[in-house]
Amino acid sequence: MSTPTDTPAVADRLGHYYKIDEPYQVGREKVREYARAVQDHHPAHRDEAAAHGLGYSGLVAPLTFTAIPAMAANRDLFESVVVGYETYVQTEQVFEQHRPIVAGDELTTDVELSSIRRVAGRDLITVTNTFTDAAGEVVHTMHTTVVGVNADEVDPSINDAVRNIMVHDVNVLSADASDAAYQKTVRPEGVQVISTAGIERSSGALDFDSLSVGDELPVRHARLSRGDLVNYAGVSGDGNPIHWDESIAKLAGLPDVIAHGMLTMGLGAGFVSAWSGDPGAVTRYSVRLSQVAVVSAAEGGDIEFTGRIKSLDPETRSGVVLVVAKSGGRKIFGLATMNVRFA
Repeated sequence: MSTPTDTPAVADRLGHYYKIDEPYQVGREKVREYARAVQDHHPAHRDEAAAHGLGYSGLVAPLTFTAIPAMAANRDLFESVVVGYETYVQTEQVFEQHRPIVAGDELTTDVELSSIRRVAGRDLITVTNTFTDAAGEVVHTMHTTVVGVNADEVDPSINDAVRNIMVHDVNVLSADASDAAYQKTVRPEGVQVISTAGIERSSGALDFDSLSVGDELPVRHARLSRGDLVNYAGVSGDGNPIHWDESIAKLAGLPDVIAHGMLTMGLGAGFVSAWSGDPGAVTRYSVRLSQVAVVSAAEGGDIEFTGRIKSLDPETRSGVVLVVAKSGGRKIFGLATMNVRFA
């Protein structure tokens, strides 16, 4: 954990931790639904025979699937713990896949405010989610970094506008939160058991010996419509109206409706797994968001994905793939890398 010396009082809450009591059950149809939402067409997400052929006990959840339980788990943190900001903008994301999540898994999700740092006068807040299976092993760790947006950076009329259109039990405005009854809770002592099933399983990805540093991945274009954004919002639980309401997006200082950051990352994960052949072969996926992907009502949006092999490790038969995503001629991923185990 890290903390700066000149952040708001929320810095005193660094290390705040809680665990969701009821496990999240990974359903077969939810896996299929999420794969459709992120346009990930790998058969292991849809066809049980294909998943079994790669050595999985059930349908494989797309790499970014943990966005769903995390969205629900993190609500309390951003509504009652991380206060003092008007809203938040996602800027960095790291997925650590210790073993692939499959349909039938029961995941216990915990939440920790793991870092608060000041960069160029802005507060960067990192939340870490740990997903533990029924055997007590950590199968996935996710680090989400957002920038806290102050009230003077958005149109003040956004508050009333959002309240009038949001789902009844969702609050995306941190300014509405109260810290009067705050009590800090921290992670209990104890050693986490990290699953090793991911590295012990034989990879179904490309043959390592057939690859070279500098090899390029086939270019992929992902088309997005407003309907795609609404669908992803419903599937993932991310109902922020900047992703589907043009007036709210502009009040928030955006040029138009924008795609969810998690959606663009899900598209990127599918881009790599379609090339590698095994979505469960990824051990780490790190993305720094640099620009938004605008999706206009009239023209929709287009994201172009390209990639190349950055490095290869003969000892572990693994490599790092550099992923580039562009929308409207601009890079929306400032830096994105994916660590993949090959056969």
